[in-house]
Amino acid sequence: MVAAQTKNGRRLLYIYLVLVLVLFGVVMLSLSMGAEWISPLELWRYFTGQTEGQYDFTIYMLRLPRVLLAIVVGSCLAVAGLILQSIIRNPLASPDIIGVTAGGSVGAMVFLVLFMGTITIIWLPLFAISGAAIVMILIYGLSWKNGVTPNRLVLIGIGIAAAMQGLVSFMIVFSDTSVTTKAYIWMTGSIYGAVMKDVYQLLPWAVLGILMTVMLARTVSTLELGDELATSLGVRVQLIRLSLLILSVLLAGSAVAFAGGIGFVGLIAPHIAKKLISYSFVLLVPITAVIGAIMVAVSDLVARTAFYPLDLPAGVFTAAIGAPFFIYLLYRNRYHN
Repeated sequence: MVAAQTKNGRRLLYIYLVLVLVLFGVVMLSLSMGAEWISPLELWRYFTGQTEGQYDFTIYMLRLPRVLLAIVVGSCLAVAGLILQSIIRNPLASPDIIGVTAGGSVGAMVFLVLFMGTITIIWLPLFAISGAAIVMILIYGLSWKNGVTPNRLVLIGIGIAAAMQGLVSFMIVFSDTSVTTKAYIWMTGSIYGAVMKDVYQLLPWAVLGILMTVMLARTVSTLELGDELATSLGVRVQLIRLSLLILSVLLAGSAVAFAGGIGFVGLIAPHIAKKLISYSFVLLVPITAVIGAIMVAVSDLVARTAFYPLDLPAGVFTAAIGAPFFIYLLYRNRYHN
């Protein structure tokens, strides 16, 4: 038994190491590739202070904020999806599928259309999180009928998401041209124009949400055993479930505020993580976060470089992968209620 635990521990450490190395490789490629190729040696010289500042604009102003924001956004969306799939007990659940992301989009658009220029941009995440929370409450309430059936929640969430997207389009149509252009790109999910200030503003929300999720992670495995058994073991089921739901909304809403509607990351990343390790929510949280970071960083790198000089939204590429994956999950779970 000890040998098996040691073997599992080594395998887990190996998986963590490989994922971190892949993420590091993606970061290096993102900093190197673009209109101007910067070799890894030059990157090393830049970050060790051996250059004379010729790369300050290219690296620090353009590429570094973008890749860092992609990492934080991907981590937030992935962990938010893991939380929803665990507490709803439905493999189809993710922030964008059930409408949480759309609610965050509405909140962010309300800020951009009505309050941009009148109050500081630091309030944008709060508006997005509030929109996501309101929509989540609405979805959960409409899904309740002697309890919440997972498929009913997903279907109602899809309907609410469509309604929210229609509301966002309505606001765009009646907005100024300057807001409209930015909003269309933002709706698709883009990290274009990211600056270090965006990273600094999003990072506290991400760290808070992920750390709180890790703190509550041990109770999730108990919830998986069923509400009655979890209650008998002393777990405050409703309070824990509500807390996790709030954390999912916080993570998804804050990510939407800075990157728009990047879809399917919260759906795919948890499934990949569960394929890599045996199910344990405590261990899944960091692995899922790294996988989500890799997904968004790679998507943004491809969006920025594959069709140069065009700079496409990263959400186009996550959707290209995520939509077929969602159809596959629907097919695989077609006989489950």
